[in-house]
Amino acid sequence: MKMMYGMLMALTLPALYSIYAYRLQALLLILTGVISAVAAEAIYQKLTGQKVTVKDGSAAVTGLLLSLAVSISTPLYALGISAAFGIIVGKQLFGGVGRNLFNPAIFGRLFYLFAFPDSILPWRQPVDMTTAATPLEILREGGETPPVLDMFLGRIPGTIGEISALLLLVGVIYLIYKGYVRWRIPASIFGTVLVLSLVAGQNPLFHFFAGSLMLGACFMATDPMTSPRYPRGQIVFGIGIGLIIMAMRWWGWQTPGVYEFTEGTTFAIVVMNLFVPKLNSIFKPQRG
Repeated sequence: MKMMYGMLMALTLPALYSIYAYRLQALLLILTGVISAVAAEAIYQKLTGQKVTVKDGSAAVTGLLLSLAVSISTPLYALGISAAFGIIVGKQLFGGVGRNLFNPAIFGRLFYLFAFPDSILPWRQPVDMTTAATPLEILREGGETPPVLDMFLGRIPGTIGEISALLLLVGVIYLIYKGYVRWRIPASIFGTVLVLSLVAGQNPLFHFFAGSLMLGACFMATDPMTSPRYPRGQIVFGIGIGLIIMAMRWWGWQTPGVYEFTEGTTFAIVVMNLFVPKLNSIFKPQRG
């Protein structure tokens, strides 16, 4: 429970900045995501005769993470349905906290991307709300990408919670300090992205601050319920996520009909979640 409330605290600054940047619509998205996730968990547990456990904060974290991972153009009903799907299908049907294979927020986002792909657009610039391309879309089209400093401080279009890498970093540093997240996972993700960016002759900082990498690596991939238990497994897990993200950033958007998916953080985490049981088995310390 302490970890979940710590996660909510760590996400407070990015959430507040998103409200400043996108005004009332961001607030409505955040409220919709959190309320839908909490309500879905409570209703499902009540209907199935389970103890209602929404006070542990895990459903609220799922709803907040998911709401921060969508575009400002997202209809409230699409977010509400996706949050409920992530909680019920991605978490409760597996048996609840500790038994779920997938991070429910990332699972809900995957559902959202496939069920409501058109609602991602248009991307909008913070504050003035003008339509604009994201840094990854600009990279894809071969245009001049925005200054890294603008990406770091939150002066770019993107999902409402990913636009300020600075505040996300503040949040994850707090979580690492408190011991709530497994630092080897984000470290190995960023390390992999760093190496591949340099090999490709690209700016690693661009890739660090573009898209959902920061939000996914620091707050979703580190979910202790759906990530490896042991240090070496965590490193392999992070490397796998980094490889998939960069592969999709370079080649994934060339697939006809899925041009909306300009980066692969969601897909990378979901794929590597599948390997967590195997990684736990392989890297389990041997006694004696």
